[in-house]
Amino acid sequence: MKSIEAVNEFVIRFANVNGTGSASANAMFAKSIFRMGVPVSPKNIFPSNIQGLPTWYEVRVSEKNYLGRRGGVDIAVAVNPQSMAQDIGDLNPGGFFIYDNTKALDLRLHRDDVNLIGLPLTDICRREYTQARQRQLFKNVIYIGALSALLDIEFSVLKDLVGAQFKGKDKLIASNIHALELGYKYAQDNFPCPLSIRLERRDLIGDRVMLEGNDALALGAVYGGATVVPWYPLTPSTSVIEGFEKYANRLRIDPGSGDRRFCVAQAEDELAAIGMVIGASWNGARAFTATSGPGLSLMSEFLGLAYFAEVPAVLFDIQRAGPSTGMPTRTQQSDIFAAAYASHGDSKHVLLIPADPKECFDMAADSFDLAERLQTPVIVMSDLDLGMNDNLCAPLEWDDNREYDRGKVLTAEDLDNMSERYGRYLDVDGDGICYRTLPGTHPEKGAFFTRGTSRNEYAVYTEFGDAYVKNMERLNAKMETAKSYVPGPVLYKAAKKTRDGVIFYGTSTDASLEALDLLAEQGVHLDALRLRAFPFSKEVTDFIDSHDKVFVIEQNRDGQMRKLLIIECDLNPKKLLSYVHYDGMPMTALGVSGHIAEVLGKNNVTPLRKRKAGAKA
Repeated sequence: MKSIEAVNEFVIRFANVNGTGSASANAMFAKSIFRMGVPVSPKNIFPSNIQGLPTWYEVRVSEKNYLGRRGGVDIAVAVNPQSMAQDIGDLNPGGFFIYDNTKALDLRLHRDDVNLIGLPLTDICRREYTQARQRQLFKNVIYIGALSALLDIEFSVLKDLVGAQFKGKDKLIASNIHALELGYKYAQDNFPCPLSIRLERRDLIGDRVMLEGNDALALGAVYGGATVVPWYPLTPSTSVIEGFEKYANRLRIDPGSGDRRFCVAQAEDELAAIGMVIGASWNGARAFTATSGPGLSLMSEFLGLAYFAEVPAVLFDIQRAGPSTGMPTRTQQSDIFAAAYASHGDSKHVLLIPADPKECFDMAADSFDLAERLQTPVIVMSDLDLGMNDNLCAPLEWDDNREYDRGKVLTAEDLDNMSERYGRYLDVDGDGICYRTLPGTHPEKGAFFTRGTSRNEYAVYTEFGDAYVKNMERLNAKMETAKSYVPGPVLYKAAKKTRDGVIFYGTSTDASLEALDLLAEQGVHLDALRLRAFPFSKEVTDFIDSHDKVFVIEQNRDGQMRKLLIIECDLNPKKLLSYVHYDGMPMTALGVSGHIAEVLGKNNVTPLRKRKAGAKA
């Protein structure tokens, strides 16, 4: 049997039991590789229950800087008997299966084409520790120590990570280092180290950082000027609010009085949360909330109100698998339609779609400017994969001289200098965006009253159809204006001229970019476009018009972005080909490239034996 040979290019998957403290140990493994200067991308795959079910932690190591899921597993660390059959089944031929051999491996699980490495983890823990919880926790640390020897991870890096994690707690530092040493010594004494898959120190990180998308959104909201944050807890969005409060407690405390210059309020439900956002925004505060698909559904009517009343509002949607409650701890790009057209009737909303934590930060901060400039809801579309996993990204940047764009807000002086009648819904600039006033701006001027149903340009109630049509056409015009304000798409030109292309967005980016390289190696060249916002700019339609076939790559069952492109850009559906991935796991580069190659007929290989008609593949 030939073992996989690789340096700084492999996939390792840890299989654990949820609630055993494995995530922190596995994260230490990923961070150690990062500190050795090698790009790394971890994915924590956990169940929705608190304890007991299988959980996985997959780490992509790639000095070629591929940060999406590749597909396939080269090393499996299997310490959960429940999932062991699946874990060894997913392993690539020539890979390494590392398991707890305190109990002999079931003969039914043996594979002749993989390497078995047994570590007596339970025996070591029984010998070293008396408490059940200690045995459970330190088992994870012991196998990290063994991996240090097997993969040639610098042990000093692991020690430094332990020291940083438990700073000021000397007993915990000593006990964790001892557990690492136990695993390291056992591997060194019993196996040839390192394996044919191993690590070498590099200097490939540069100034990049590892950051969760939700943390970046939270910090972006602080820098973007948010002060009012109503919310209702919902996986996987809760850590956005927790992050905001953490950063606001550091950055929004009045130095003189010690008072908090922000408000975080848990509402009774999602409807109340978005209602409070709209109320605070109407009063001049910068407010936001965070939710996921089920919360977005509940917020739809209020989002329609904000669209029609033209009140700024910001919402962070951390998408998960649906419909209904779906799979709360699995990722998808499942809310595209629900967000773009939230509410009944003819409504349309601005969407921002980040692909990494840096864009999460930037788009979170920009969303408040956009919402006030356009006087409409802005929804930032992240997802669980981006939000709750560490991702490599460029360092966050902020210009301290930057001023917030409050849009068309009339001051008391502006009102005093007006000779014409003020019309809240009067378009005087031809861009669909009207001038607004904030409550209390002027004792006599600028106030208006409307019933919240149909009205004319001066906010006077009417149900005359021509007034309604004029208002709705202006709202459409405002969305046309929005196209010039939202982030434009990113173009990736193929090395060779081609008439075929791909479109992707958000967390489909990394796997798609790697897939393009895999296809290029096969002689299949495609131009690519990464969407970053809705409504779609002219660059999007130009890209599609300039190609014969365009694949739309996304993570939902129904190809929602493809359909949105067809509707909004008035396209021939036959021109846009769909690749969808929706099992709750982040998509893989091999999955994307394999599908495109098959559709384009580049994988056609004459079989050695022709299959009879009707025979199974």
